[in-house]
Amino acid sequence: MASLAMAAEKLRDLSQPIDVSLLDATVAAFYGTGSKEERATADRILQELQSNVDMWLQVVHILQNTKNLNTKFFALQVLEGVIKYRWNALPVEQRDGMKNYISEVIVQLSSNEASFRLERLYVNKLNVILVQILKHEWPARWRSFIPDLVAAAKTSETICENCMVILKLLSEEVFDFSRGEMTQQKIKELKQSLNSEFQLIHELCLYVLSASQRTELIRATLSTLHAFLSWIPLGYIFESPLLETLLKFFPVPSYRNLTLQCLTEVAALNFGDFYNVQYVKMYNFFMVQLQAILPPATNIPEAYAHGTNEEQAFIQNLALFFTSFYKSHIRVLETSPENISALMMGLEYLISISYVDDTEVFKVCLDYWNSLVLELFEAHHNLDNPAVTANMMGLQMPLLHGMVDGIGSQILQRRQLYANPMSKLRMLMICRMAKPEEVLIVEDENGNIVRETMKDNDVLVQYKIMRETLIYLSHLDHEDTEKQMLKKLSKQLSGEDWSWNNLNTLCWAIGSISGSMMEEQENRFLVMVIRDLLNLCEITKGKDNKAVIASNIMYVVGQYPRFLRAHWKFLKTVVNKLFEFMHETHPGVQDMACDTFLKIVQKCKRKFVIVQVGESEPFVSELLSGLPTTVADLEPHQIHTFYESVGHMIQAEPDPQKRDEYLQRLMDLPNQKWAEIIGQARQSVDFLKDQEVIRAVLNILQTNTSVASSLGTYFLSQISLIFLDMLNVYRMYSELISSSIAEGGPYASRTSYVKLLRSVKRETLKLIEAFLDKAEDQPQIGKQFVLPMMDPVLGDYARNLPDARESEVLSLFATIINKYKAAMIDDVPRIFEAVFQCTLEMITKNFEDYPEHRLKFFSLIRAIATHCFPALIRLSSQQLKLVMDSIIWAFRHTERNIAETGLNLLLEMLKNFQASEFCNQFYRTYFLTIEQEIFAVLTDTFHKPGFKLHVLVLQHLFCLVESGALTEPLWDAATVPYPYPNNAIFVREYTIKLLGTSFPNMTASEVTQFVNGLFESRTDLSVFKNHIRDFLVQSKEFSAQDNKDLYAEEAAAQRERERQRMLSIPGLIAPNEIQDEMVDL
Repeated sequence: MASLAMAAEKLRDLSQPIDVSLLDATVAAFYGTGSKEERATADRILQELQSNVDMWLQVVHILQNTKNLNTKFFALQVLEGVIKYRWNALPVEQRDGMKNYISEVIVQLSSNEASFRLERLYVNKLNVILVQILKHEWPARWRSFIPDLVAAAKTSETICENCMVILKLLSEEVFDFSRGEMTQQKIKELKQSLNSEFQLIHELCLYVLSASQRTELIRATLSTLHAFLSWIPLGYIFESPLLETLLKFFPVPSYRNLTLQCLTEVAALNFGDFYNVQYVKMYNFFMVQLQAILPPATNIPEAYAHGTNEEQAFIQNLALFFTSFYKSHIRVLETSPENISALMMGLEYLISISYVDDTEVFKVCLDYWNSLVLELFEAHHNLDNPAVTANMMGLQMPLLHGMVDGIGSQILQRRQLYANPMSKLRMLMICRMAKPEEVLIVEDENGNIVRETMKDNDVLVQYKIMRETLIYLSHLDHEDTEKQMLKKLSKQLSGEDWSWNNLNTLCWAIGSISGSMMEEQENRFLVMVIRDLLNLCEITKGKDNKAVIASNIMYVVGQYPRFLRAHWKFLKTVVNKLFEFMHETHPGVQDMACDTFLKIVQKCKRKFVIVQVGESEPFVSELLSGLPTTVADLEPHQIHTFYESVGHMIQAEPDPQKRDEYLQRLMDLPNQKWAEIIGQARQSVDFLKDQEVIRAVLNILQTNTSVASSLGTYFLSQISLIFLDMLNVYRMYSELISSSIAEGGPYASRTSYVKLLRSVKRETLKLIEAFLDKAEDQPQIGKQFVLPMMDPVLGDYARNLPDARESEVLSLFATIINKYKAAMIDDVPRIFEAVFQCTLEMITKNFEDYPEHRLKFFSLIRAIATHCFPALIRLSSQQLKLVMDSIIWAFRHTERNIAETGLNLLLEMLKNFQASEFCNQFYRTYFLTIEQEIFAVLTDTFHKPGFKLHVLVLQHLFCLVESGALTEPLWDAATVPYPYPNNAIFVREYTIKLLGTSFPNMTASEVTQFVNGLFESRTDLSVFKNHIRDFLVQSKEFSAQDNKDLYAEEAAAQRERERQRMLSIPGLIAPNEIQDEMVDL
């Protein structure tokens, strides 16, 4: 440790060449296996050096004197920082010296095979540095770069290989990674330079591919071509030997994948029909070669499973080639019989590749199948609409009747052409269908059937695309779809094809095409499917097997409400089957039964409240009589779903008397329990403190919430019954929580007992919120419930300790205000008084504590600002200041949701105040503060996600100040002696000053230009936004235009010091430059 401390002292002194061996030791300590303290100290020393502005001048000295790769990387990291942010501010001679030095080291290391292989990592990093320099220097200050590079490449094969790497990096920097790193003008300039100089690069690539025998060089060249092919002028591809050369390399195993990637880039280009002949030629030649490499009879999924990495990559690349080619050029292959047979063979390959068990490969194939099927379906679908058809065929004129027939037959022919591949594609979709969200029962890695614990979003996205594709396929040929599904299902029954996976994918596919058939075909199809599945459930033995079949029955019936609505007998059978599954304790089955029951009831609720043919009473009545036995084996959360479902049924009953009677019968069990608990509590309050009783109370409230959410307004009679008792329990539990926390300190709030009490409070608030949210807009209901809550809920919130305050209070009142809008204006001051100050104190200590309260608090303020704005105007100026401070606090937040809520709220406030009579007063107080704060977050990288809203706020401010709506001056006349002619001129000056001090690295003329640009583009959002984007890029790097003025004060002394320093580091300044400088001085 002591030695590191001494090293730190010595390394800090940069007035002489740095001690490289000491630096090596420090870097080694940082990467080493020493103590944690040693590593931390070394880290601190290195960071200090890195942030020292003079450190970069030692880079060459370090690179020349160290053998340690990590030390070299550290030195290059320092250099990279300077190039990115300070390059243009450096004197010309320093820039040129560094540029020449880096170029020389690269050439030196890559000129012989041994050093090039040995120092590969170092050379790669130097290449990256060179490209970073190029982004500033080329083309303006280094015109000869490409000719120089090409000339160097011709001197040796290893230099040539490295030149290819540099070219590839350059292409990627300009075309792929440039957003946010360079201004749009700069990107455009570089693209034009690359395009205009490509001739030389093209010749070099072709020369290498025709003359070289070196595998590494050829691979590097193919890799560089791959980066360039997507943007170079097309003539270089189609009017040169490039394509033939690539196809020549395709059969060679070591170049196969790189060549295929290049061909894929060419296949993806789409610039009209000019090069169709070349595309057909390329495709046919490619197919001939492919058959030799991968014979059509190969079992591709099996070959992939046992293949090497290279072979697997080949299959992936093949999928990309076919899909890219077909997306852009499939039509050119439909023109002659020989092209069609090559096309059909290619589609066969692609279908075979689609069976490969690899998610990424499948995604590529699926994406293409989806677009092809959509195209075929749309043409087929629009046959009835001639105008649309003409448009799709690219015809601009009105169609005559005969022409429609002609086009119609063309479309039918095209459908005919693809009938066979489409049939195979249906089979593929059925065999590989992804799992829908509703299915909760899955097979784990040990082959057991279990309940799914986490949703897999990738699978859900895949399901969505597959479902869409299968629906189009079904429309293209209903008969074939039905035939394939029923055939596969009969194989499940006969046992010849039985497996969990086969049954699952088949049923998911059947469920996914719901609604795509005509009703009578769907009815016929489903009667067979459901009958077969119920039979399968009867004849199959084994708990796991039964669970899988049960889950599939439930999924399929849940997808076909139209069928169930039309067939009461089936509907009743299915629901009774679900009730049976509710007693099946296999994990996931009960959950799915309850979820499916809810889904079916939502879609068929009317059917349960009318007396069906052959029945003596509505099904809902029969269900209510057997309710205790039906739910006997369910968990509490499942019972809640069940109750919510029955709520939906009752809601469909038009007769108010019957509705109330059903509700009473439904709530009979929870209400009995509630009455019992409240009765006991009246005898002795302590009864409510028992954990089991608290759990029972919670369960009863949750059951009520479930029914309230489905019944809405009709829940009024039930909630009125328990409301006041519920508030009393709320108050009592609240006091219990506060006293526990007061006695036990902050840890008490984490005990299971306090958590349980808080759950009851939360559920009470959730129940009231669910009811008021779903109830129809009847202000009297709102008033009836809001008044009694003022003290038990709001007063309680204010009285509680911060740790005992429920964030749900805030969301409940936000819901109430969003619901009853202006009717709540008179209550806003009380709400404000109870929650505002005390919540702010909780959330403004830092950005982490009470995350729930934060978001809900700002949602409440937003509700008030939107619907009860007059109430905000009535606040005292102190209170309004608190509101504005809290909004600024919100959008400074790094938590995205909170920052966005804050910015949206700010926009509401700005617009509302602009339209009010307090417009001048408000903006005089807050305009400059808001502008300053928005610029602060806009230029801070942590707040990038808020960019869109930051721009909208600034646009609002600039438009407002230019509109003349503000009639009083925004400046303080007491402190500003100069009276500005108007606010627009003042804001312009203020903004220039604000940004000038915030970005000392930008010149006054640049800042002025930016601010003027903001005012000029204020009415066009996209121009305004791009203008700000460019400014953000510019503000990060020192600009070259007129930085001499910027450094004028220190010029002489600084330059002399720099010169002496540079002269002490050999090679940084080339001798011929030293001569010029002497003369210059």
